Amino acid sequence: MSSLAIGAFIGISGLLIMLTGIPIAFALGIISVASILLFLDPVQFDMLGDFIFGSINDFTLLAIPLFVFMGALFANSKASVDLFEAAQKWTSRIPGGLAVSSVIACAIFAALSGSSPATAAAIGKTGIPQMQKRGYSNAVATGAIVAGGTLGILIPPSVVLILYGVAVEQSIGQLFLAGVIPGIILTLLFCLWIVIAVRLERKGISVSSPEGATYVTTYPWKERFASLIKVIPFLLLILGILYTLYAGLATPSEAAAVGAVLSLIMIIVFYRSLTWKKLVHMLLETTKESTMILLITAFSALIGTVLSFLSVPQDLATFIIGLDMSKWLVLIFINIFLLVLGFFIPPAAIILMTAPIIYPIIVGLGFDPIWFGIIMTLNMEAGLITPPVGLNLFVVKGIAPDIPTSDIIKGSLPFVGVIFVAIALFTVFPEIVTWLPNLLFN
Repeated sequence: MSSLAIGAFIGISGLLIMLTGIPIAFALGIISVASILLFLDPVQFDMLGDFIFGSINDFTLLAIPLFVFMGALFANSKASVDLFEAAQKWTSRIPGGLAVSSVIACAIFAALSGSSPATAAAIGKTGIPQMQKRGYSNAVATGAIVAGGTLGILIPPSVVLILYGVAVEQSIGQLFLAGVIPGIILTLLFCLWIVIAVRLERKGISVSSPEGATYVTTYPWKERFASLIKVIPFLLLILGILYTLYAGLATPSEAAAVGAVLSLIMIIVFYRSLTWKKLVHMLLETTKESTMILLITAFSALIGTVLSFLSVPQDLATFIIGLDMSKWLVLIFINIFLLVLGFFIPPAAIILMTAPIIYPIIVGLGFDPIWFGIIMTLNMEAGLITPPVGLNLFVVKGIAPDIPTSDIIKGSLPFVGVIFVAIALFTVFPEIVTWLPNLLFN
């Protein structure tokens, strides 16, 4: 059996095991152990423990639980409410301003948490009831939160970008910088679609009716500037983390530690609502989520090592590069492949399973691996809002159980199209992604 046939067999078998509902990490572990026993020398099975330990014995991975903890601190405080209210007051005169403010609040919160589900849950708990109260349709209200939440894996600090950097041995700092401008552009594109969607909905609604009047609320300039006072500490925190990282004062893990400590101090000083019970709960949740991510990391690295021993990534890269096919067509197929995987598998698992295999293909075709990290992350964002396993769909359904799932999907799917527009834009103009990291990292 050829290496590519073995690789296809392992891939299909792994997907079938995952579809049974077993946790992703354990599914990867089962297929890894089975592959070693079936296709490798039994002696290599004795090295199983060393492989797993070595895959997570990486100082960079320490950033993951620290950023997760930082996100938990803000998600369990009034910080999300302050961000939402400040954004709302500055976007109140825009059609659909409340939904636009939700996306902007998600973008800022994403930079504090690095987690899409945490972002959607934190902002959605405040934003969705407010939008419903002011006459927004279920589709617009939930779609804004579902899409805005995806910004958590693109805008730095991003756990997904850390995992990609570890998987393909690329600079975490450059990946964080590469996500800044695309994150801002995607936020603006989301806001633009909301304005269009609200205008389309308002056709046929009388402006004098309650439904038509509730879309726009005005705030005096004094109140708008006053709202910024509550937001400035968060912005300073973000800038502080980025400065320690890009000024060469700290590694990503050390910058995450700085962020976690400063976040804890801010929550204690500004909100004075942190109790030992809440802190223990947040630490347990952080441990649970981080353990899940690190287990996926360990077993993904193990299956990657097995495939490497079988020469699957190398032979696949050689085969694809040798095809008489445009590199852009190959890129389109890769994007479709990643999108389909996103229908069923969480972003962290997809990144860790596929990045080491796709990486030699991308480099062989002449694409920048930092640029592709952002393109891959955008595909993961689309997967977060597409059924049947769109994680953010379930998060929003959990915080708004009274809204039919069909309305949530209806409001979310147009944002998948917006993400595709962003992918096309960054593919045609890759300098949008690479300009900032190239500028600062020479």
